[in-house]
Amino acid sequence: MQDDRFPAIEPYDSGMLDVGDGHQVYWECCGNAAGRPALYLHGGPGSGFSPGQRRFFDPDAYRVVLFDQRGSGRSRPLASAPDADLSANTTAHLIADIEALRQFHGVERWTILGMSWGTTLGLAYAQAHPGRIDALVLSLVTTTSRREVKWITRDVGRIFPREWNRFASAVPDKLQHLPLADAYATLLFDPNPTVRDLAAREWCAWEDAHVSLTPGHLPNPRHEDPEFRLRFARLVTHYWRHAAFLGEDQLLRDAATLNSIPGVLIHGRYDVSSPLDTAWQLSQRWSTSELHVLDDAGHGGSGTFITAVVGALNRFVAA
Repeated sequence: MQDDRFPAIEPYDSGMLDVGDGHQVYWECCGNAAGRPALYLHGGPGSGFSPGQRRFFDPDAYRVVLFDQRGSGRSRPLASAPDADLSANTTAHLIADIEALRQFHGVERWTILGMSWGTTLGLAYAQAHPGRIDALVLSLVTTTSRREVKWITRDVGRIFPREWNRFASAVPDKLQHLPLADAYATLLFDPNPTVRDLAAREWCAWEDAHVSLTPGHLPNPRHEDPEFRLRFARLVTHYWRHAAFLGEDQLLRDAATLNSIPGVLIHGRYDVSSPLDTAWQLSQRWSTSELHVLDDAGHGGSGTFITAVVGALNRFVAA
């Protein structure tokens, strides 16, 4: 597989930022300290960022800030903690954290790269603070609407009936009346650790199933880590059951607030986890965006996916 990312680099600065509510978020800076400011927003919610994601940015041109969103990665406290409280973990809190990071690093405006859930967060932040955005590169586009959550937890089971049956059947009878995200969110906080771990395993198995149309797909090895799968599943179900704490179709409805901000939307034709219509509708409402549909990609990486992301970032820094 072709990989057009830049060589691996290490951060030149890192730290923890106290953002209130008992939370500290881990951040790091890499690239050129005098370069064009940029921010990376990871997926999940709850996945944290990985060193490989530094490589999307030209280290000679960009000054990149990466951070682990509340409850994930090296931020503290983790959503997997026995006494985890997610009440101060909402989209509004994450938007405030981004603003705190921007001010802490003395950034006036920055270019944002978001992937999957990171596109939802990137759109929400940009619509709240359009004056702080130079450009947006959004790949694997989602808005985490109730319609999208229903699709990814139930309707896409028409494509994966055996896997969905296992996913739905893992919910006990007493919770079968609930939407699946709500039922799993309840199980993931069950007092019994065996119940919690089984729910986390089944949730992550379903995650692997519905992204499996990506060419060359392999199960996510991080799902074998009990701590990772519990925090990941807790945060995903928390945000999904609340439709990202946003009004229904809010991000599409308010897309015109981004007009004049250049954007590139990158989406795979085989992405059944987040069907293409969301990215297409967004592109129709956001007049200064362009949509790139990749005919060999699903909800994950491919050679053309990496090339498209790197190419978009290179174009913006050249401009």
